[in-house]
Amino acid sequence: MKIWLDGALRDADGARVSVFDHGLTVGDGVFETLKVRRGEPFALTRHLERLTRSARGLGLPDPDLDEVRRACAAVVEANPMPLGRLRVTYTGGVSPLGSDRGDAAPTLIAAVAASDPHAATTAVVTVPWVRNERSGVTGLKTTSYAENVVALAAAHRAGASEALLANTVGRLCEGTGSNVFVVLDGELHTPPVASGCLAGITRALVVEWAGAKETDLPFDVLERAEEVFLTSSLRDVQGVVRVDGRETAAAPGPVTAEAMRTFAARAAADPDPV
Repeated sequence: MKIWLDGALRDADGARVSVFDHGLTVGDGVFETLKVRRGEPFALTRHLERLTRSARGLGLPDPDLDEVRRACAAVVEANPMPLGRLRVTYTGGVSPLGSDRGDAAPTLIAAVAASDPHAATTAVVTVPWVRNERSGVTGLKTTSYAENVVALAAAHRAGASEALLANTVGRLCEGTGSNVFVVLDGELHTPPVASGCLAGITRALVVEWAGAKETDLPFDVLERAEEVFLTSSLRDVQGVVRVDGRETAAAPGPVTAEAMRTFAARAAADPDPV
């Protein structure tokens, strides 16, 4: 296995990041996850734009996007696989122990691993923890993912693949690694970015391609929605058959199925939609 680390391809077993890297010590870093199908990353330009937005939000220098593109191309070529998860990580680099950054250059890592196709449908649970829509890092895809680890573990214990969270004022927000859509009276809705959710790449494309409305929704909308589905870079569009103990209508429902077809067709026609 080959990865990209700070300017070059390296053997994964021999690659080393300092124990003083700020991404490790305090989670001072940002990342992107992309789907790779038959050697081609999907929506690379949109992901790199979000990587830059996240870096700026943390006060990190803008990543060199030419280098990031080279890194992605190199690791994908060096590790051929039919379906993969490509991860780009960009951190504050070697720094003092504590929250202050040092003077070292940021760390850039690109790695890819094989991925299995997601099932067309899944089960989700709601959890009591919330997203803080007023946080200083709201909307940034940071490496500080401990909250997601805890919530996702709770979902797995309940026999589900994802946990859905409200924000601090009880509005529907997102999953630990996905955005959520609901169908109400036959119309497709998803929480606005102002809810505190991540501006997902797949989310934005589904809003555009399927005509979803960005709507401020109460968390209990999940109890009455006709259909629910998730989106993410690896899930694409995934129908939800159960929310907590409530079975939804036969999933994927008609609106979800149409969103799936539309997304698959548009993504196949243009692997880098901008």
